[in-house]
Amino acid sequence: MLMRFDRTRTIICLLALAAALGTASAASNPFLGSWDLTIPGGGAGWLGVEEADGQLKASLLWGGGSVVPLDSAKVVDGCLVLTRKHSFERKDTKGKSVKRTRIETITATIDGDGLKLTTETPRANGQGVDKADFTGRRGVPMPPAPDLSRVKFGKPIRLFNGQNLDGWRLIDPHAPSGWRAKDGVLVNDAPQEEGKPRKHYGNLRTEREFEDFNLTLEVRVPKNGNSGVYLRGIYEVQVADSYGKPPSMHGMGAIYSRIQPAVSAEKPAGEWQKLDITLVDRHVTVILNGQTIIDNQPLLGCTGGALWSDVTRPGPIYLQGDHTSIEYRNLVLRPVVK
Repeated sequence: MLMRFDRTRTIICLLALAAALGTASAASNPFLGSWDLTIPGGGAGWLGVEEADGQLKASLLWGGGSVVPLDSAKVVDGCLVLTRKHSFERKDTKGKSVKRTRIETITATIDGDGLKLTTETPRANGQGVDKADFTGRRGVPMPPAPDLSRVKFGKPIRLFNGQNLDGWRLIDPHAPSGWRAKDGVLVNDAPQEEGKPRKHYGNLRTEREFEDFNLTLEVRVPKNGNSGVYLRGIYEVQVADSYGKPPSMHGMGAIYSRIQPAVSAEKPAGEWQKLDITLVDRHVTVILNGQTIIDNQPLLGCTGGALWSDVTRPGPIYLQGDHTSIEYRNLVLRPVVK
């Protein structure tokens, strides 16, 4: 159910829309396209708005997790109004669990080349509304796919020296660390205690930051293991025990929730596997165990867990350690030479 707007808010929305449109046709929609979001609290998000068969459709990334379709997208009085459902359980007067739904409403107005957004969600206890403001920036146009045969790479940089964690640090210095060097392997031990709340271990990043590059590494995934390799700190190449499963945007070698591998090339859990990843001009190629599973495909925006949403800035290589134990070795990066 869409929220109602008072007269003042309607006028503000109309003025913002008029300023953005200028002399453009009234039929145009300035909300269409890709938007890089900075969500409440400073996390990274992404919004995609498109029109198909005269209907608006929108997808949203909110911090962690996947890019998900929104339940509705409409332009109301010059404002973009988005809704999504949140399901939860509450106990009734007899103590029985009952599934209920809250409707979050996100309202956006054009602000120059950006967006001003507000999210409002009724509280689960029915007492009041949670409300927060945040911002978005129009996505930078996607460059054409690079001719990788013409790309030149510089001297290799060995990211892990095999002896200690020099050159690496936790993203959150207050998180418990399971990372250590052992026999030339970068190990993350992330045990959980049965019957106790889940312990969230820290993610590890390089001190150095990079732009475009080729990265090779080997990884050993335990049974039901889950990790990830983040390129520039914003694009996750999924690392997971998905052997024997069909290709998925959540399987080994995928760009998490964005690009599905063309074929399955993973090995069984417990075996060393090789990833060869090339990132150039916001296009990615992933070779897993000698097979090209993603071939020079565009990266439309950040993925869940990104450090920021700005796709133009350099960033670190970061390894996800907050899910399960994992092992990496032979991490070598060759930067693109301009």
